[in-house]
Amino acid sequence: MGDPQPLILVKRDPDGVASVTINRPKSLNSLTRPMMVDLARAFRSLGADESVRAIVLSGSGRAFCSGVDLTAAEDVFKGDVKDVETDPVAQMERCPKPIIGAISGFAVTAGFEIALACDILVAAKGAKFIDTHARFGIFPSWGLSQKLARIIGPNKAREVSLTAMPLTAEQAERLGFVNHVVEEGQLLKKARDIAEAIIKNNYDLVLRYKSVINDGFKLDLGHALALEKERAHEYYNGMTKEQFRKMQEFIAGRSSKKPAARL
Repeated sequence: MGDPQPLILVKRDPDGVASVTINRPKSLNSLTRPMMVDLARAFRSLGADESVRAIVLSGSGRAFCSGVDLTAAEDVFKGDVKDVETDPVAQMERCPKPIIGAISGFAVTAGFEIALACDILVAAKGAKFIDTHARFGIFPSWGLSQKLARIIGPNKAREVSLTAMPLTAEQAERLGFVNHVVEEGQLLKKARDIAEAIIKNNYDLVLRYKSVINDGFKLDLGHALALEKERAHEYYNGMTKEQFRKMQEFIAGRSSKKPAARL
């Protein structure tokens, strides 16, 4: 028999789209401590790789991620939850590249939190997001208690978390959490279509735009608008005459072409 496949698969395509797959399907992609470390390492590596321009994250088999493997709960939870180097969610949040999550089956608790760390979400019809922290007596440490309310509103977030009832892909789309709901067979194609649309754009501006959106979201509107002004000033002041000329040529060239197809 050959060597078993890694539990975190990473693939870099020549076009600049990388894929990360949680690959423990027989256990519904539940996470062990080594898997968390490997997932954190994968995003740290892809974030630093200049050849990678967008990342698609998915799970193999019937689930995206069913959470932490509770048979190894002490090994997971007794560790330092503030150690950002081995924290996959922290590394996803630090990753400058756009991350598109492709969610099928279940995204449960830690899997829900990993989905929340993506920049864009595509879900298969029938997919469910479930927060079981309250059911099993697990205190959230990857952001679910704070992020979900900021996206879907505090009342709905309280219901999702305190009842541990599923949030369906269709509900999540209506609430603005999921971007697109598609047939199961179209899930990875749709996620990749989004990644390919992103990488056609100005690479430097994509990274800066993601950063200012994500950083601004942590602030009140007044400070977020000031942040945008500050970074715009920094960006334009750093441009040379040659860069302005190339920008004008690029815009002129694009405006002479047909509009891009809609996603």
